Amino acid sequence: MTTIKPAPGLDGPLSDALVSTRRFFSEVSPDKRTMTLKGGREGDSFYRDRWSHDKVVRSTHGVNCTGSCSWKVYVKDGIITWEAQQTDYPSTGDDRPEYEPRGCPRGAAFSWYTYSPTRVRYPYVRGVLLDMFRDAKQANGGDPVLAWASIMHDPEKSKRYKSARGKGGLVRATWAEATEIVAASQVYTIKRWGPDRIAGFSPIPAMSMVSHASGARFTSLIGGCMLSFYDWYADLPVASPQVFGDQTDVPESGDWWDAGYLMMWGSNVPLTRTPDAHWMTEARYRGQKVVAMSPDYAENVKFADEWLPVAPGTDAALGMAMGHVVLQEFFLDQTVPYFDHYVKTFTDLPFLVTLDAVGDGSYRPGKFLVAGDITGPDQDSENAMFKPMVWDRGGDHPVAPNGSLGHRFGEEGMGKWNLDLEGIDPELTLLRRDADAVELELPRFDEVGAAVGTIRRGVPVRTINDPEAGKQHVVCTVFDLICAQYGVGRAGLPGTWAQGYTDAESPYTPAWQEQFTGCKPEMVARVAREFAQNAADTEGRSMILMGAGTNHWFHSDLIYRTMLFLTTITGCQGRNGGGWAHYVGQEKARPITGWAQLAFALDWSRPPRQMVQTAYWYLNTCQYRYDTYDADAISAQGAGNGMFQGKTTADLWTQSARLGWMPSYPTFNKNPLTIADEAKAAGMEAGPYVVQQLKEGNLGFACEDPEAEENWPRVLQMWRANLLGSSAKGDEYFLKHLLGTDNAVSAKEAAPEHRPTSMRWPDEAPIGKLDMLLTLDFRMTSSTLFSDVVLPAATWYEKHDINTTDMHPYIHSFNPAINPPWQAKNDWDTFQVIADKFSELAEKHLGTRTDVVAAPLLHDSPEAMATVHGRVKDWRDGETEMVPGKTMPKLIAVERDFTAVGQKMKALGPLMEKLGTTTKAITYEVTPEVEYLKKKNGTIHGGIADGRPSLVKDTAAAEAIMALAGTTNGRLATQGFKTLEKRVGKHTMHELAAEHEGKQITFADTVAAPVPVITSPEWSGSESGGRRYSPFTINTEHLKPWHTLTGRQHFYLDHDWMQALGEGLPTFRPPLDMTKLFGEAPLGDVNELGVSVRYLTPHYKWSIHSEYQDNLFMLSLSRGGQQIWMSDVDANKIGVKDNDWVEAVNRNGVVNARAVVSYRMPEGTVFMHHAQDRLIDVPLTETNGRRGGIHNSMTRIMMKPSHIIGGYAQLAFAFNYLGPTGNNRDEVTMIRRRSQDVRY
Repeated sequence: MTTIKPAPGLDGPLSDALVSTRRFFSEVSPDKRTMTLKGGREGDSFYRDRWSHDKVVRSTHGVNCTGSCSWKVYVKDGIITWEAQQTDYPSTGDDRPEYEPRGCPRGAAFSWYTYSPTRVRYPYVRGVLLDMFRDAKQANGGDPVLAWASIMHDPEKSKRYKSARGKGGLVRATWAEATEIVAASQVYTIKRWGPDRIAGFSPIPAMSMVSHASGARFTSLIGGCMLSFYDWYADLPVASPQVFGDQTDVPESGDWWDAGYLMMWGSNVPLTRTPDAHWMTEARYRGQKVVAMSPDYAENVKFADEWLPVAPGTDAALGMAMGHVVLQEFFLDQTVPYFDHYVKTFTDLPFLVTLDAVGDGSYRPGKFLVAGDITGPDQDSENAMFKPMVWDRGGDHPVAPNGSLGHRFGEEGMGKWNLDLEGIDPELTLLRRDADAVELELPRFDEVGAAVGTIRRGVPVRTINDPEAGKQHVVCTVFDLICAQYGVGRAGLPGTWAQGYTDAESPYTPAWQEQFTGCKPEMVARVAREFAQNAADTEGRSMILMGAGTNHWFHSDLIYRTMLFLTTITGCQGRNGGGWAHYVGQEKARPITGWAQLAFALDWSRPPRQMVQTAYWYLNTCQYRYDTYDADAISAQGAGNGMFQGKTTADLWTQSARLGWMPSYPTFNKNPLTIADEAKAAGMEAGPYVVQQLKEGNLGFACEDPEAEENWPRVLQMWRANLLGSSAKGDEYFLKHLLGTDNAVSAKEAAPEHRPTSMRWPDEAPIGKLDMLLTLDFRMTSSTLFSDVVLPAATWYEKHDINTTDMHPYIHSFNPAINPPWQAKNDWDTFQVIADKFSELAEKHLGTRTDVVAAPLLHDSPEAMATVHGRVKDWRDGETEMVPGKTMPKLIAVERDFTAVGQKMKALGPLMEKLGTTTKAITYEVTPEVEYLKKKNGTIHGGIADGRPSLVKDTAAAEAIMALAGTTNGRLATQGFKTLEKRVGKHTMHELAAEHEGKQITFADTVAAPVPVITSPEWSGSESGGRRYSPFTINTEHLKPWHTLTGRQHFYLDHDWMQALGEGLPTFRPPLDMTKLFGEAPLGDVNELGVSVRYLTPHYKWSIHSEYQDNLFMLSLSRGGQQIWMSDVDANKIGVKDNDWVEAVNRNGVVNARAVVSYRMPEGTVFMHHAQDRLIDVPLTETNGRRGGIHNSMTRIMMKPSHIIGGYAQLAFAFNYLGPTGNNRDEVTMIRRRSQDVRY
């Protein structure tokens, strides 16, 4: 048979026809492969036409890339044609490079989405659900709420539409019908189950603050809970609150230029901080040395002067060894005056810690010695139990210096919350000729495969005899504890000490770390020495850039504490060109106070419900049921205090929730509206009534029975988010238990001995808890495909908004180059439409109700003094009484007029003048700003918001955010500093903002050009006078304390749970042993299932999270579709060649991808870059015959107990400040070569 070859041509008749029109070309070749235009000046008309445009509009990208780049968007004939980088940033000065041009190939490809095949053009509803709703509405007299109720009350119908999720079947609907279904589900849920069964999720406000505030405001007004994101993404470094009492306050990238020595540790700067990488490469030309720590030969390594190829997850071993060297050479072998002054003034190293006798003559570190512990002048002072003490060399006795938590609140502390030692000369060490010494028993976790061990090392001590109190306290300094922990010996001290840097048997020496990290000891010692010597020579200009590579591990807090030890002990924090520089997400919403008022509707009601997302999904996707270990397995066991014995992680969560440490929503096993009604009927206030009901057993916490239907989450609304294609750790558990659809979970549930004792455990876990999943997006993602309702959103080139970042000090605007096409709306408008429909339905079904809100004990408030000495006392066990706001959550009655939600969405409420705004315990009086906004935005006429400033337009919301924040309103910044000065007792801080006291940044200003922000007490650094922003400069230069127990940066943490974990001091803990915990194959095993490897999900070169990975341009630059990178050594073990299809399988799920075989990868580790959605080229798996998963199909939630501590100093909750991280880097998987005959 003769095969006839098709004639050469293009890809179809349509393309042929378009080319044949010859709009630009006079001649087309027969095969249509060449086109020419002949004739003089007209010969280049195609090119001139291609780059001509009608207008250029400034906008930016809201994608959490941290770039915050200003772009020129070109429009011709009402069509966006391309974009280019803006070049009008304010100059940084003559002595350094500029911030422009900013951008990357990903950003330059964004306009593709506007008209792409993935664009969401119309509202969509799941077809089977839409049919049910229409029928039910007709059968229930046209009442949408009753229609929704009838579907919810029918298990068969409910199961039918839930099981259809993710399998296509979305059909086009009208805006009116789609929003009616959404509003009906919300009204029904509030009426039957309670408002705290509704959740909202949208991440990273900084990337588009108005858009984030839109849904957050609506969710807060109806009493729903807003889910956190920073901890959920595992971008939140828990070590930041632990050490600083602050969260991710970091230098702008321009400050990298000021560093004399730069380490990139877990941060692949050219890939993840592309617009800012030039600062690092250019600084090398002025003598800066750059060192990279990375397990693979990453993009940043080629720019480094030296490379430490640290094995994945072992970074704390490297950090401990470097700390060992710094302590030995710069504190014991010599005294560096700058270091000595810095650590005595700005750290907890001179503070005294009591030692607890173990019983065999040894001791363990105990609690900070505080003024209330001993007889003396401060014993009965206000907040004496929160005033830690130092040993004053001059007076030779303990004394409580200024600046502690006890001075921060209350009248007595007014003017004393500062770091002025006022003549006190604190002893850094108690080691003297006549010093007593005792042996400490310290935990060690380096004996892999064995139980937690101990090592004994001595410390010098003083004994404080207190005959009046009948007590005796054996104390040492934190510095002495640190020396013992790091294994730095001193003459006369007992214990087991290293014989030198080459002693590989003694923990924390350079030689010891090599067995874990693979790094050469001599190189480790030299880099540590250089880092510290540079800091000594430059007074603090050594810097560490850190990121996801070190922060996405279960023990990331320990990794970070060892790094922060290096930057802090060498006096680099609070110095330009020095300190930590953590970049993972675009976290710095600089006008944070203004954003918070709008986002959480604080202008109408307080407090809002804010929930830690990791714990929310840990329970609600039933992942706790698959914990085949108990909490003691991850504790210090016998080397700790034993507090976790017989408990699971889930037990610890329920304890944290009922003690008020962390928020927990839904809170109670009863509708909070019903609780309020019952309290009123009983003639009681809500708080006492709830306490009474809990004592009598008539009321319980929902988290203690999460599988009961009354405690399920019912409605989830997402915008600016791709939960199911990006951030959902344990993605397959979401599909199974939350959504009730097909999944690839093969894990076994916990055996009886590993089940929580504080929770009810039904034999069968629920399938499909969630009733409504609403997603707003401009592109199709996994989240939209699994949603019940999808609403079309405007892109970043189609709306007004504002954007800031950690990386530079400017505020940017979004502006519409075109109106939202098709039926898309911006998020601000969309949630107003939903709010109006909600209010309409609430007229009949809700009205005005009282809601009982259980709120956690907050950081930056007196509630952080709820737990004396960090000693855990549980009212459930009879160890203390139930006292709302102290030993349990605050219980607050909030009146909600559900019929007025639509009106409140569109106006700034009266609590602004009544209560003001508060950030970091500073309250601002904003009446002038409210009056300004009335003139700027206009006022509302009629209704509950009559005469209030209008928020109808997105530009009005942006104006309100900027008017109510010190970083964009100089009057408020100056006012805030003057308020702070009264507490601190130093009166120079207001000068930082005084130059801008009359400045109010407006939206029009940001449209004209990027605008620098104003120095404000909302943040800890200063841009005053045009300097580059670096955190904590206000602390070091103006003696303002850190927000910690001592008021200083902390090396020691004395909470009971930290001691249970054996993590009171920095230490090394290896990655979790998934073989021991879950029965996975040991790393390196090769069998018929493939090879067992460490499975990591770093950021991707051709996407920003799940954005851009489906973009045609990025697909063209990359290989397209899902990929797994592996070493040539591992590939050879299982017969894989480059570009072969492979299949990864573990207990959590299955992934199919093409293999990228590269010698840049270390043996035993594979990368599946975050976040490769399952939308492009994902075949059916051999394991289950269903489409492969996403990168998070191989992962699951693992909560660390230290992340859920609360109610104690810096270890207290605030939204996106502290909470359990959604870490996923400890995971392992089997990977093998699969059949190359793939099917879709």
